[in-house]
Amino acid sequence: VQLQAYGGGLVQAGGSLRLSCSASGRTFSSNVMGWFRQAPGKEREFVARVSRSGNTTYYTDSVKGRFTVSRDNGKNAVYLQMNSLKPEDTAVYYCAAARPLGGSYYYYLPRNYDYWGQGTLVTVSS
Repeated sequence: VQLQAYGGGLVQAGGSLRLSCSASGRTFSSNVMGWFRQAPGKEREFVARVSRSGNTTYYTDSVKGRFTVSRDNGKNAVYLQMNSLKPEDTAVYYCAAARPLGGSYYYYLPRNYDYWGQGTLVTVSS
């Protein structure tokens, strides 16, 4: 699976952005899809994930109620709608794909994802 994330940019606090991640390969729908982010000087952190069917989603506490993750298996794509953005959301955002090998906690860990996109920069100005 090859992933390409795009849609980042500069936005004012309170604004919105929609990130997209396109995937190549026939096995897209077999993978759990996640979004991670990495701010300067910080470790990569989990943001959100969506199950293979798209029916189940999980979010880190800091984005709950503001971000929405979704996927379209027919288009081999996953999305992250980000609303009410805050300066602390500034980071490079990565999409990633994981084989369904573990339970819920498994997918919070970057090391359990097999494929990564190149990242897209989101900058939120105050």
